[in-house]
Amino acid sequence: MECLSRKNEIQNTFSSVRSFSYAEKKNPMSEEEFTNVFLDAILDFKQSLKKKTNKVYEVNEDIEKLTWMNDLDDECLMIINDLISSAKDLHSSLMRQYVSMNHLRKQGIAKDEIKDFKNSVDELKESYSDLESVFFFLPEMPDFIETTKQLSLI
Repeated sequence: MECLSRKNEIQNTFSSVRSFSYAEKKNPMSEEEFTNVFLDAILDFKQSLKKKTNKVYEVNEDIEKLTWMNDLDDECLMIINDLISSAKDLHSSLMRQYVSMNHLRKQGIAKDEIKDFKNSVDELKESYSDLESVFFFLPEMPDFIETTKQLSLI
């Protein structure tokens, strides 16, 4: 009984391979089709990366707008502190993604899109660093406090 089961499994595998082999000989993927599939994948990757880059730029703008706020209470400052932490985490994740694209960039694939993505990620770091400076580091500096007072009198 066990032998019949094995024989059926062998025959099923043979039949599957035979059909697949015949189909590939009858309708092989041409070099042109292969190239088109490859180019479509590159276009899809580029489009996806552009969307992600635009999202990073939007986040950067939102963070930059916050730096112009003043007279925030402790609750707002705590939320800004959490935002800075989240932005740092996002930056780390995006940098890992950028590093993983290095082989594509070296091959000349999506070079402009990858470069723009990197610029957006660099701007993210600058944005959250500015936010941190404005609300947590600069207010502690006596010269900054004095300059701010003088500017408010103008």
